[in-house]
Amino acid sequence: MLKKTALLLFVCCATPLFAQGQQSATPDSALIRKVDDHYNHLTSLRAHYTEHYTGMGMDRTESGTLLLKKPGRMRWNYDKPVGKVFVLDGKYAWFYTPGDSQAQRVPAKELDDLRSPLRFLLGHTQLKKELDNLTVTPDGAGFRITGVPKGMAQRVKLLTLQVTSAGAIQQMQIEELDGSITGFTFSEIQENIPVKGETFVFHPPAGVIFVNGLPPI
Repeated sequence: MLKKTALLLFVCCATPLFAQGQQSATPDSALIRKVDDHYNHLTSLRAHYTEHYTGMGMDRTESGTLLLKKPGRMRWNYDKPVGKVFVLDGKYAWFYTPGDSQAQRVPAKELDDLRSPLRFLLGHTQLKKELDNLTVTPDGAGFRITGVPKGMAQRVKLLTLQVTSAGAIQQMQIEELDGSITGFTFSEIQENIPVKGETFVFHPPAGVIFVNGLPPI
């Protein structure tokens, strides 16, 4: 079954705007504007990810490639396990796990999944409007950004992003209210690369039918 995962990918500019070790409950507006500007100028993004999930009696590591394309399209291709996929084509979200006889389809506007905010990063990003209780803390040569995604306070306790001084995401963690934790490590990030629109069209394997419904847990 496809575990709902968590991803909210923001890039933070590297200039040390806060004293080392000091946390700012109201992050500098110039820094926030740089974050917004960076993503609002992107048209596409590709990154390799490793996902580690603990919770509900499970401890699992998976990996794959994430693709994003403006407006509001994304695709998660898993290489561990091979064949697992999550696709958001702008209208529907599709979920499929190898071996299943069905793929699930959910209207994008009804999607109740922690990955869904990611599509806004290739739209009109305003960081202060995406996260509640936003804080930025210097962390070594980079920064740690924390907050709660808007509208998800009933599920998400805290989102934490580790970013390098160059503004690249190294790690991300979401802690949910039920105690489950999903962590991601990102590498090989490429921005504004050619990505064909048909990449975000879901083609079910032979013999697999699709059903309307909520994404599986």
